[in-house]
Amino acid sequence: MPRKIDLSEKINQLRSFHEAEGRAPSYAEMAELFGYRSKNAVYGPVNKLLELGYLDKSTNGRLTLTAKITAATKLLGSVQAGFPSPAEEELVDTINLDQYLVRRPEATYLLTVSGESMIEAGIQPGDLVLVEKGGVPKQNDIVVAQIDGEWTLKYFGKDATGVYLDPANANYTRMRPERSLSIGGIVKAVVRKYDK
Repeated sequence: MPRKIDLSEKINQLRSFHEAEGRAPSYAEMAELFGYRSKNAVYGPVNKLLELGYLDKSTNGRLTLTAKITAATKLLGSVQAGFPSPAEEELVDTINLDQYLVRRPEATYLLTVSGESMIEAGIQPGDLVLVEKGGVPKQNDIVVAQIDGEWTLKYFGKDATGVYLDPANANYTRMRPERSLSIGGIVKAVVRKYDK
């Protein structure tokens, strides 16, 4: 009868290796990590981890770690934001926030928000906005834009008169470019840290 493989232990060992080394271990390193005497013994757990989506293979056949191992945050299910309901803590998956939020890493950057012109959109001073360059903004997208030489964060809009930028604060007014307008990117997410 084949020996039962403790995958949770192997996953934790791979996580620890990744945190220390920043990469996936080789087969030889996995054999040492798992306490096996030969590389051949590694193939069983590796195949199981590939099947379960913890490991992947690159185009050149090298093992890579997926977000299920490299992610540091556990996804425990959902929570009711309306009326309370019974809930159980259940590990659904792990999630890497970069993979969850960033669709095009090469075109994505973060900015720290200053000013209060977008507070009614839920964007507060000190928040981080995740911005993706290169897209064409649609009506009411929140954009980072350079208007007449000054950078700002506003809602994008178009009407019969032309393009405008709207704040999300009644104390501010609509902006229309007098000389120039360029879009630096479209806001894809807002990140707020509560214990600053």
